[in-house]
Amino acid sequence: MDYPRLLNAGETALVVEYGATVDPGINDRVLALDAAFATLALPGVSETVPTYRSLMIHYDPLVIDRDTLAATIGEIETTLAPTGKAAASWTMPCCYDPDFGEDIAAVAQATGLTPERVVSLHSGATYRVYMYGFAPGFSYLGGLPPELAVSRRITPRPPHPPNTVLIGGGLALVSTFSMPTGWWLIGRTPERMFSLARDPAFLVAVGDTLRFEAVDRDTFDRLEARAEAGEIVSRKVTA
Repeated sequence: MDYPRLLNAGETALVVEYGATVDPGINDRVLALDAAFATLALPGVSETVPTYRSLMIHYDPLVIDRDTLAATIGEIETTLAPTGKAAASWTMPCCYDPDFGEDIAAVAQATGLTPERVVSLHSGATYRVYMYGFAPGFSYLGGLPPELAVSRRITPRPPHPPNTVLIGGGLALVSTFSMPTGWWLIGRTPERMFSLARDPAFLVAVGDTLRFEAVDRDTFDRLEARAEAGEIVSRKVTA
């Protein structure tokens, strides 16, 4: 199959699809096109939405028609290059205490690993922030070790607290609101991934990398108090 593909999403959106896998190179192309449209500020284009492998472009067909938009995409594609934007690297505290990592034992049983190994693998990986979705601030993370690639739960579990660290379907995620989930709960961070009191409200940017640093319950409680007061408790390094 040839990429990129242009797919209509109703009469007011066009999806530029770059591939069918969760891949850093594909995501880099998505982000480069997104950055190009942000720079171009094309009349009639109201919003762009990057995902793992595609960019959705919302437009007003009374201002710009589909063919003109497609031609613009083609012109951008001829010179498309990585954005050059320096991605940030984050180290985020995560507590794997049994009260927070309710599903660690179940994940260990499903993978044939020990609970300690589950924690070691999860906290030892480097994750890429591929996209936000589902709810404000929900960051979908690639880079989960293949040993932890369990399917999602067959039935959703009851609502979990905000800031829960989740895995499922070969991906990781940090939640921002309390809601039922089909993902597996393996820890909790005191960090607020989303806060309307901050500018920007989203803590991490798409394209950033993130590592989880295991902390004990006492450390979590101290960091939780600081985060509750509005402090960012994760460490950020910009390349």
